[in-house]
Amino acid sequence: MSVRAGIVVTGTEVLTGRVADQNGPWLADRLLELGVELAHITICADREADIDAQLRFLASNGVDLIVTSGGLGPTADDMTVATVAAFCGVDLELDTELESTITDIVARWARKRGSDPDLESVRVATRKQAMVPRGAAWITPTGTAPGVVVTAEAGTPTVLVLPGPPRELQAMWPAAVETAGVQKAIAGRTEYRQETIRMFGLPESELADSLRIGEDTIAGFDALEITTCLRKGEVEMVTRFEPDGAPTYEAILALLDERHGTQIFSTDGATVDEQVAALLSGRRIATAESCTAGMIAARLTDLAGSSAYVAGGVVAYENEAKIGLLDVDAALIEAHGAVSEPVAEAMARGALARLGTDIAISTSGIAGPGGGTADKPVGTVCFGIALADGSARATTLRLPGDRSDVRERSTTVAMHLLRRALRELTD
Repeated sequence: MSVRAGIVVTGTEVLTGRVADQNGPWLADRLLELGVELAHITICADREADIDAQLRFLASNGVDLIVTSGGLGPTADDMTVATVAAFCGVDLELDTELESTITDIVARWARKRGSDPDLESVRVATRKQAMVPRGAAWITPTGTAPGVVVTAEAGTPTVLVLPGPPRELQAMWPAAVETAGVQKAIAGRTEYRQETIRMFGLPESELADSLRIGEDTIAGFDALEITTCLRKGEVEMVTRFEPDGAPTYEAILALLDERHGTQIFSTDGATVDEQVAALLSGRRIATAESCTAGMIAARLTDLAGSSAYVAGGVVAYENEAKIGLLDVDAALIEAHGAVSEPVAEAMARGALARLGTDIAISTSGIAGPGGGTADKPVGTVCFGIALADGSARATTLRLPGDRSDVRERSTTVAMHLLRRALRELTD
C-alpha cells in the first residue's frame, strides 16, 4: 500500500472507557477497503493540546490522510475544528450557507417535536458549527454537525473531520470519500480485493497449521495479507490482496477446503445469521429458551425483515414455566432433570405446537457460576430442534467460559444447529 492514514478519536468519555470506541474500528475497515494503509488509531480527551499532539504525531509519521471523529458540536468542549484549523495554519471563517443549512436542520427537528423555534436564536446557538477553516470544504450534516476537509499543503496530510455519533459518521462517509480533498490524498492507493471465510468448530491453532502449510507450498503466499480472529466458537479469516493475487487466494481456499471443508460454513463473508435468515424463507420459526433467556430470539430478529419468519419465542426458566407454557411433561423433568436432551426436545416440540411453526429450537443448560454437578458441570447445555413433520432431535455440549461466555456461545451453537437442520430440509 502506498497511501497511509491515521485516525484520531476524540472524546473524554471514549478515553475513559465510559463509551466504547465504535468509530476507530469502523473507519479502519473502510480505509483498508479503499486500499489505504492504516498507520495508527489514537484516542484523546476533548482538550486542544491533546488533539493537537495527536495530529502532530501522525503528521510526523508521514501519513497522507488524518481522519478525526468527534468534537463538532456547539458546546465549549467541541473544539476539533478549531484545533485542526490551528494545526493547518489557517483561520476559521463563518460560512453563511452552512449556517443556514444547520439552522434549517435544527429548526425542522424542533418543529417535529412540536416547538416553534425562533430562527435567529437557533442561528446564534449553532453558529459555532458553521465556522470552517479558510479554504476547507464542508460536507452536508447527517445530524447537525458538518464534516470538514482541509486539503493538504505540500508535504502535510489532508485532514478529514467527521462527527462523533457513529450513525452520523457512517452516513457521512460515502460523501466524505468523494470530496476532492480526500480523493487527492488517496490518489496513489492500491486497489485491493478482500475476501472473508468463516469457520465453526475449528480451533484457531488448526487453521494456523494449515496456513503454515500454505506458506511453504503455495507460490505468492507472502503477497497476501491474512488475518484471523476467533469469536465465540467461530473463526473468521480475512484476506486482502491485489487483483493479480487471486490465483494464490484460490489455492489457499482449496487447501482449507481440503483440510477443513466440513467446518467452513461461509466463503463469501455471509454470517450464519444471514444464512439462517435466507434458509427460513417461506418458513416460520419459534424458540424455547431457558439458559439463553431470549438471546436466540433476539439474534434471529436482529436482521431487518425477520417478522416474515420469526413467529415468537418462550423464555421458560423455571420448571413450572416449561410445564405450563411448553407442555413439557413434569415426569420427564423428574426423570432426567431440566438440563437434559429429553427435556430440550420436549421444549422444542412445545414451542412448535404452541406457535404453529415449521421449526423450533430450544436450549436448557447450566450457565453458572453455580448449579453444576459432577455429571452436569457448569457449561453443560442441551439443544433441541423440532420440525413440523413430527421429527425432533437433541444434542448436548459442554461449553467453556464464564456465565456470559456460555450464554453467548450457546446462542452461536443454536444458530449453527438451525443452519444445519434447515439445509437438510432444503436439500
